[in-house]
Amino acid sequence: VRSVRVNHQFGTPDNPVLKMPNPMIREEGARIMSLTDGTKKMSKSDPSDLSRINLLDPPDLIKKKIKKCKTDPERGLEFDNADRPECNNLLSLYMLMSNQTKEAVAEECREMGWGKFKPLLTEATINTLKPIQDKYHEIRAEDGYLESVLQGGREKAGAIAAQTLTKVKQAMGYTITK
Repeated sequence: VRSVRVNHQFGTPDNPVLKMPNPMIREEGARIMSLTDGTKKMSKSDPSDLSRINLLDPPDLIKKKIKKCKTDPERGLEFDNADRPECNNLLSLYMLMSNQTKEAVAEECREMGWGKFKPLLTEATINTLKPIQDKYHEIRAEDGYLESVLQGGREKAGAIAAQTLTKVKQAMGYTITK
C-alpha cells in the first residue's frame, strides 16, 4: 500500500519509484484446507499432525495421512459442491500436486471413489515433495552452505536497497544534485 502511494505521489506510470511485487501463488489452491476438516485452513498450529502434510514428511507418513483424511460416502468426485468441502479440498490438493488444470482433474476423477483416488493423491504428493526433501537434506548436509548463502543474500540485498533508497530520495527531493 505504501509503495503504491509513493509511486502515485512521486513517480509516473512509465517511471515508478518503487517496483511493485507480483503474486507468485496462483489463485487456485492458494488456500489449502485441513485433511481432517475441509472447512478449516491447513495449519501447522493445528494440534493434530494428521490435519496437514509437512514438507519433510516421509512417504509412509504421507500415505498414512492421506489414507486417514476425512472424506464422504458419496461416489464420484466433484469440485465446488458446498456440501462436499473435503472432496473439493482433496481434488484441489491433487490438482496442485499433479500440476493439472481443474478441468483435467474433474474429468479424470469424476467417476472415481475414494479408494482409487487416495493412492493417486498420495503418489502425486510424494513425487512433488521428493525434490524439495532431497534439496533440503543436501543443503543441511553441507557445512557452511547456508551461512554463505545468507552472506551473499545480505550483500546483494544491501546493494539493491542502497540503489532503491537513492532513487526514493531523489524522487522526494531529499538529495542535492551537482
